Amino acid sequence: MNLILMGLPGAGKGTQADKIVDKYGVPHISTGDMFRAAIKNGTDLGLRAKAFMDEGALVPDEVTIGIVRERLSKDDCKEGFLLDGFPRTVAQASALEEILQELDRQLDHVLYIKVPREDLFKRLTGRWICPECGTAYHEVFNPPQEQGKCDKDGSELIQRDDDKPETVDKRLEVNLEQTKPLVDFYEEKGYLRNVDGQQDIDKVFEDVDALLKGSNA
Repeated sequence: MNLILMGLPGAGKGTQADKIVDKYGVPHISTGDMFRAAIKNGTDLGLRAKAFMDEGALVPDEVTIGIVRERLSKDDCKEGFLLDGFPRTVAQASALEEILQELDRQLDHVLYIKVPREDLFKRLTGRWICPECGTAYHEVFNPPQEQGKCDKDGSELIQRDDDKPETVDKRLEVNLEQTKPLVDFYEEKGYLRNVDGQQDIDKVFEDVDALLKGSNA
């Protein structure tokens, strides 16, 4: 089963990826993990990626695509994979099609976990962290017993810069702009499967599971 998992920040993509991997045994391949592995193994593409990353620059498509090609060629991907964080652009999506053709494979589904922007905003801006022990809280989903204080050590909770409203708003805007052309691309190809991410975590996975079982029937 060859899958791509998509979703905006806060949609619960990571949680669903873990559940898919646990149940179906396919490797979870994230862009970050691929880069780290290629750099650690000292591959030519890994060293080229590291040079860009060390300068704080975006890794060019040709390098990213090469690393994806290397990763999908490995034995553990023969029975399928779950791609996360790639492709990010229509150009990368087209390159992925070429890679899969070379490997005599094809995509089964592109799972898009959909959550309205205003709900994502609430999810992301509601996160607070204990600076001492690192415990995470959420104003709505996992509030501390005493507002603003850690249950474990009583420390004043802080909000990371990433979770501040103005930063979250910008992140969502950028991600929406980036994601829409990809969603349209895969919808046109017939691969896109929308999953309602507003539900309880287990219910979201039930819907994902039903889709994947359908493809195996």
